Amino acid sequence: MTKITYISPTNQRYLVKAETGQTLMQIAVDNNIEGIDADCGGQCACATCHIIIPKEYRIYAGQVDEDESALLDFLDNRKVGSRLSCQVVMSTKLDGMVVKVPDID
Repeated sequence: MTKITYISPTNQRYLVKAETGQTLMQIAVDNNIEGIDADCGGQCACATCHIIIPKEYRIYAGQVDEDESALLDFLDNRKVGSRLSCQVVMSTKLDGMVVKVPDID
C-alpha cells in the first residue's frame, strides 16, 4: 500500500496509507485531514479540497483540465502546483508524496 503525507494549514502532519485508484480528496476525507472540506463530494465544483503538489510529483499527478483550472482561478491563494485533490488519483508514482493544504485566504 502506498503512503502520502498531508500538511494541514496549522502545520499538522498526517502520514496516511493510501489505496491506489482513490482520489487524494477521498483519502484525506477518510483520514479526517484538517483543511480538506470537500463540500461538493469530489464533483470538481467547489475548490474546498485545494492542495499544493510538490514540483517533483507534478508530472505524475495528471493534467489540470479547464473546469479545475477555472475553480482554482477563484482562489486567492492559488500557487504553482495548486490542484483540487478530487482531481488527483493516487498511484504508485505518488507514493511518499508530501502535499500542503493551504490556508483559506
